[in-house]
Amino acid sequence: MSLIDHFRRMAANNRWSNDRLYRAVLVLAPGEFAAERVSFFPSIVETLNHILAIDRYYLDALEEGGIGPAAFHDFEPFTEAAALEAAQRTEDERLIAFCASLSENDMPRRVVTDRGRAGKFPERIDALLAHLFLHQAHHRGQVHAMLAGTSVKPPQLDEFFLDFDLPLRREEVERLGLD
Repeated sequence: MSLIDHFRRMAANNRWSNDRLYRAVLVLAPGEFAAERVSFFPSIVETLNHILAIDRYYLDALEEGGIGPAAFHDFEPFTEAAALEAAQRTEDERLIAFCASLSENDMPRRVVTDRGRAGKFPERIDALLAHLFLHQAHHRGQVHAMLAGTSVKPPQLDEFFLDFDLPLRREEVERLGLD
């Protein structure tokens, strides 16, 4: 598997994992979505908003959109789970499309990440993608742990399109258009 193939699979797995996580979040009992919890961000809603804002920031940098830190500084957090899920789905599809457009020549190419007062830093596309996927998995794990203290069972998120798992998850994969 090439690095590009890996990133494409990571983008698809990101979509799949977010779908599974949000299907759990969307059926939380009233008040559980915003309830204070112990984690890096103090609630499920705040953690999911952070994931979305940072996805937008890095995707903008990867696409050379020029928005910079405004992607999260001017970010208006969502308070409703359904609206947040729809916004995350849009970013997930955007990431899938970006990864689908990559060529081997893109991997070492540098794009600027605008860090505000800290400056502008050219970063390799392959490094930014690796960072983005790690960031997403890290914070999804926090939401997963927070779900354990709710009325909803945390979904399984540690699958990666293995040959064993695909037949078991065929309906999900097809529904998301990831096959």
